[in-house]
Amino acid sequence: MKVAVFGAKGRMGAEVCRAVEEASDLELVAAVDAGEDRTPAAAADVVVDFTVPDVVLDNLAWCAEHGAHAVVGTTGFTPERLEHVRQLFAGSGANVIVAANYSIGALLMMHWARQAARHYESVEVIELHHPNKVDAPSGTAATTAREIAAARAEAGLGPVPDATTQDEGARGAVIDGIHVHGVRLRGLFANQQVIFGNEGEGLTITHNSYTRASYMPGVLAAVRAVPRLPGLTVGIEKLLGIG
Repeated sequence: MKVAVFGAKGRMGAEVCRAVEEASDLELVAAVDAGEDRTPAAAADVVVDFTVPDVVLDNLAWCAEHGAHAVVGTTGFTPERLEHVRQLFAGSGANVIVAANYSIGALLMMHWARQAARHYESVEVIELHHPNKVDAPSGTAATTAREIAAARAEAGLGPVPDATTQDEGARGAVIDGIHVHGVRLRGLFANQQVIFGNEGEGLTITHNSYTRASYMPGVLAAVRAVPRLPGLTVGIEKLLGIG
């Protein structure tokens, strides 16, 4: 299978290029970075995009126009942006996978957080990353918050208790009623904690990624699977047997 990488000179893009080159069943045919000609990628069966939110939709429009399947690790996808991607690829003959995270451990963390959400009155999300990360909260944290909120709604739980009346930003972002806090600290790579509380007990689910190599098994699984998954697929949990 022929693979192109958009964002190839970025930290994640460079790691994807290495992983593709090391895979015996994949061939890297184009490594394209910001501002470079995308024409060489027209030879690819699958394009992997690890760029930035400002350019990813244009890259995906190019993929749909050229009939290239896409695997997207760029973050910042709201439900509205996902619907736009769905429409881009409708009738294009190409498929697309968009995932908030390609780490198996992170996906398990989100899966277990969904299970726990229905059993706890209180919950907050803390995500900690290196200071070069451009978006906050992370895509993983935003997805986790939305899925926790959906699980709480299904369980008939009301709003998370919070008597705060004076807030100068200390309570973080609020996504579907769930507070999310972002930390950017030198020395970190990627960490997320989901903290649950009931009267008399607490539960913390923590995931750490120490290097970008931790994402590669999930990325390559998506590259191999995307040709057989029609239209837009959000997340790779089913590909890995999670959930």
